[in-house]
Amino acid sequence: MITKASTDLSNCDYASGEVILIDKEKGKSSFNAVYRIRKIVNVKKVGHAGTLDPAATGLLIVCVGKKTKEIYKYQDLEKTYSGIIELGKRTPSMDAETEVIKERSYADITDEMIDEIRKSFVGEIQQIPPMYSALKHKGRALYKLARKGVEVKREPRTVTVYEFEILKIALPEIEFKIRCSKGTYIRVIADDFGEKLGCGGYLKALHRDAIGKYKAEDALTVDEFEKKNNFIAD
Repeated sequence: MITKASTDLSNCDYASGEVILIDKEKGKSSFNAVYRIRKIVNVKKVGHAGTLDPAATGLLIVCVGKKTKEIYKYQDLEKTYSGIIELGKRTPSMDAETEVIKERSYADITDEMIDEIRKSFVGEIQQIPPMYSALKHKGRALYKLARKGVEVKREPRTVTVYEFEILKIALPEIEFKIRCSKGTYIRVIADDFGEKLGCGGYLKALHRDAIGKYKAEDALTVDEFEKKNNFIAD
């Protein structure tokens, strides 16, 4: 069963397996959501189908109990995101998690230029995974190395952007919506977008709207899930 906002949780059998749609809040890690849900349902096997960075919000699919064996089914689904790219600035993490390290003028950027660059990202594209990511190098997470100023070579990966829509342009901000394959780093798209325009850019905000047919609007926050289960925290 898919546990979402409209679900009557009194019939849930978490040990046997449930799939929970969670609306992750800003500032909390995906691991934090899993940790809290594990305490609420009192089941050891809990995992999520695709990490959201702490600064990002939106849909996180959490599998509980025997449903953890099916996580791969949700990981393989396409993802839909909406967010904001801010032009004229770059950050090491390519998002708002780190301080701006470079600023350039965006005064000569036009709507037509933005649309031309947008088109170049539709279809199969190559991405180099960011250093500020959970990918491992010799057993260590890349972001831990990045925080120490260490950079290692990463091989480019092929991902697919099915749709890339510009929703609003109010420079320096560009509001967008993207539907893409698994493994796509939206932060990298933001950084590459800014570099192609010649002014730099970073991902200012990100929300995961959907994973396949599952939508953030049908999800529960962890607090709401906690209340619906009548859980009292220690």
